Amino acid sequence: MNWKFWENDMEEISTIAGWTARGLGGLMGTYLLICTVLAWWWDDESDTFDVAEHARSQAAGANRSVVTGYTVTATLERIANTLLEKRGGYLSNDLFPPGIWMDNVPNWEFGALTQVRDTARAFRIDFSRSQSQSIEDPDLSEAEGKFFFDNSSWAFPATESEYTDGINLLSSYLDRLADPMQPSAQFYARADNLQQWLQGVETRLGSLSQRLSASVGKRQLNIDLAGDAAATQATEVPSEQEFKTPWLEIDDVFFEARGQTWALIHLLGAMEKDFSDVLDKKNARVSLRQIIRELEPTQNTVWSPMILNGDGLGFLANHSLVMASYISRANAAIIDLRTLLAQG
Repeated sequence: MNWKFWENDMEEISTIAGWTARGLGGLMGTYLLICTVLAWWWDDESDTFDVAEHARSQAAGANRSVVTGYTVTATLERIANTLLEKRGGYLSNDLFPPGIWMDNVPNWEFGALTQVRDTARAFRIDFSRSQSQSIEDPDLSEAEGKFFFDNSSWAFPATESEYTDGINLLSSYLDRLADPMQPSAQFYARADNLQQWLQGVETRLGSLSQRLSASVGKRQLNIDLAGDAAATQATEVPSEQEFKTPWLEIDDVFFEARGQTWALIHLLGAMEKDFSDVLDKKNARVSLRQIIRELEPTQNTVWSPMILNGDGLGFLANHSLVMASYISRANAAIIDLRTLLAQG
């Protein structure tokens, strides 16, 4: 055997392997750099928009008038569209980097989606129907189911395609709503309809406030059956329980709250436009505006690189408690508004 040739071959193989390893390492480094830049670019929450101006421009583009219910419907459609068309697109069902690494924006998406689902249901059950025995609007009935589709489905079908179908159905209802030749599509701006929707909002915000406040843990007495001596429940529970949001879920709840409150700011603004006569009659317009005012600070820029979980009065800030305080004040204002709407 010619050892010299053997050594030369081994050196050549070693050189090729070295260059191959360097090339793969360079490609991997470039890929990771691109993913990091994309993650930074996609990690963005959508800005607020003027609901009245959006409704006017959309109606003008379709050569329609802004009738009762147009602003709320156009706003709901815009919120749903934002989930799909914002920077980076829809991330909750991503299977590849950088989307699969990200959790802040997907939780924000889920928060906004929660309000889209609740409002779509209110459209089907309350806003579009004159009484309990009236027929459901076909577009709204189907749209609700589309928005309740699994928010993390990647294919067969993809979440985006189902939500796009829901948006198209909302658009169809909106076109019929503004068309005087199609009176079957209606929106009833009544005090009881607004009160029913606000009741759902109140429940959502109450839950969010509790989950955010539990970031530091708290002991709570069981008041589930308080106020009704004859009330019962399925199983016994302890008279006192401790609630604490796991440390790894604190930022998830925080950004879900950001998404819900972002959507609510717009929906409440749209409700003010479409229920203006009802609110003025009840002298409740200022109460609704106060709810929006309480929610607006929830969209302030978070300057900290991470959501901190300091003690309530400790050395470090607790972003969850700050968010909970904003939401709790808004929830209290909603309770007051519902009381005003219920009065004759």
